[in-house]
Amino acid sequence: MSEQSLLREHPALGRNRDFNVFWLGQALSVLGGSISLLALPLLVLEATGSLVQLGLITVVAGATAIGTGLFAGYVVDRVDRRRLMIVCDLARAVLLGAVPVVWWAGGPRIWLLYVLTALVTVLKTLFDVAYVTAVPSLVRKQDLIAANGRLMGTFAIGTLLGPVAAGFITAAVGADWALGVDGATFLVSAASLGCVRFRRPADSGADPAEPRAGALRDVFLVGFRFLWTHPLLRPLTVLLTVLTFVTMGAVDLLIYHVRSDLDRDAATLGYVIAVSGVGVVAGALGAGRLRRILGFGPCWLASVTLIGVAVAGMGVSRSVPVIAVLAAVFMFGMTLGGVTSMTLRQEVTPGHLLGRVTSAFWTVHNASGPVGAGVLTALADGHGVPAVSLAGGAFCLLIVGAGLLTPLRTARHGAADAVPPATRKPDVRCDPEERLGS
Repeated sequence: MSEQSLLREHPALGRNRDFNVFWLGQALSVLGGSISLLALPLLVLEATGSLVQLGLITVVAGATAIGTGLFAGYVVDRVDRRRLMIVCDLARAVLLGAVPVVWWAGGPRIWLLYVLTALVTVLKTLFDVAYVTAVPSLVRKQDLIAANGRLMGTFAIGTLLGPVAAGFITAAVGADWALGVDGATFLVSAASLGCVRFRRPADSGADPAEPRAGALRDVFLVGFRFLWTHPLLRPLTVLLTVLTFVTMGAVDLLIYHVRSDLDRDAATLGYVIAVSGVGVVAGALGAGRLRRILGFGPCWLASVTLIGVAVAGMGVSRSVPVIAVLAAVFMFGMTLGGVTSMTLRQEVTPGHLLGRVTSAFWTVHNASGPVGAGVLTALADGHGVPAVSLAGGAFCLLIVGAGLLTPLRTARHGAADAVPPATRKPDVRCDPEERLGS
């Protein structure tokens, strides 16, 4: 395919209809997801009043995501990605829309929240892997960082507005109806995806060396081997696995600290989470520039430093405004690290492997999350949120110290030219844009 043909198929980002429809359709879905981010924990606390139960819900979500990650990448690389995303949206709409009906008919059922969490997590994992692989099919390679920044900016708007809406909906009609609203947003997402055309990568054919579908372990290893042979993805995956041990439970600690330790209402908690969205906006808008100035590795390590400081401060402070500011710092670090690491994977991974590499990456680095959430909430239940938060923040700084001993310390670009020749096997084909040098 000629460079002119590629430019016609993928115009500049502002004129790219398919990307813009995709982007705007996901905006409302992200808003709904941000409502659930607060509504589900509030529903658990209303039904049980237990921090341990809240932690167990997080454990179920994390463990299910890990299990789904073993096969999600293979599914995404083998089926029509747009249809898969639409099916996931419609199924989540039905599941979340059923919650207020069940609550109205028979009252709170905590077991149902565990089942709902597991099923929605399976669908979310499949959707999210397809979502990441869809972006390179919609934009030019040189627009990847800007496209990811816009998508994260959309996430930021949802993070700003969603928790406020969740607080008001919960206060007015209950957290169960807030989950129902989230279900309705998935219908809009499904409709928008029906209007988008994804370009099938030129290298989307099967790798002649890859296993058949029956060898699930080997299917996972296809993506894992690529991660492990890349000089930047390997240390990044290891360090993120350790970091996720802290971050997955940190949100639970924040919610419990504000609601129970400080005895504030759902609306106040909604405002705190909403302020944290400012950090997402800043991270999304600044990720591209910061990466160009600092380089990939220093940028990512700086994000972990900010996360550590914020985790410690949020648990110790008893001032709601201070906690809100630190929550924004936490989300800035999470967003900055997320945009830079996601763009790196999209840049260096051949299109026909991107689903499996993304799935393997998420599966491995999320593996410690459920354990961390369970450990952090159990420790906080016995020793208090402040002590556990301080330990979590110190742990994050140790991760930064370990990262300084890896190639991340001096990694400036993290683009495709970072892949050593030994890892570029003949059967791993590059995207057309890579062949054109764009």
